Amino acid sequence: MAAPDLDYFEKNFAFLPANVQNAVREQLVRLRGGDPVVESRENFLSFVRRVWPQYVHGRHHDVMAEAFERIERGELKRCIINMPPRSTKSRFTSILFPAWYLGRHPERKIFEASHSASLSGDFGRDLRNLVRTEEYQEIFPGVILRQDSRAAHRWSTKQGGEYFAIGKTGGAAGKGGDLVVIDDPHSEQDVLKNARHEFAKTWSWYLAGPRQRLQPGAAILVVMTRWGPEDLTGQLIRQYTETDEE
Repeated sequence: MAAPDLDYFEKNFAFLPANVQNAVREQLVRLRGGDPVVESRENFLSFVRRVWPQYVHGRHHDVMAEAFERIERGELKRCIINMPPRSTKSRFTSILFPAWYLGRHPERKIFEASHSASLSGDFGRDLRNLVRTEEYQEIFPGVILRQDSRAAHRWSTKQGGEYFAIGKTGGAAGKGGDLVVIDDPHSEQDVLKNARHEFAKTWSWYLAGPRQRLQPGAAILVVMTRWGPEDLTGQLIRQYTETDEE
């Protein structure tokens, strides 16, 4: 079968179940002379399909994946993704991308923050559990967690990498990140209760917390639902716009 026919087939099998699509993609990689494991190591969406067989692709995932790969290559240092709820934004941003990033750079530090410690802890637990799976270890066999550091919100790799997750009320003294991820810094309850107060509090937290946790050359990735012009996205856009104009 010629390569163009393979390309056409790959783009036109959306009618198949997600897990079947992923299996077919792996076969197409082999037919082209590639290795699905190596491709998962080098390509973010291939990684997603391999460790999450039920993944259903959307066009917005292509945009996110391109941004994530630019961050991993060091080409993009500041990134904001605004999406509505139920868009798989947190699974992509706070679990799958950090897992892939850490696999490629097991010596680096990841700093995760959200509006609550419990939510950040959930992200850390899911990420830690993913790293332990057979599928992940097949792709990144050298990434091993240290036995003495496996708490959901705080764990380390044997290569010296670290993962640390906090909520807005948590302390992070002495912690830094090569990749700083801020996922849903505003809770819906707090916004509905007093939006102006919530936006001001979160901006102050950002300036005193995550913004101060950057390692040299680090990237900041913010993913959130928009709540108003004064939310964290609005403040960041205003800050960088004013800086560019000066």
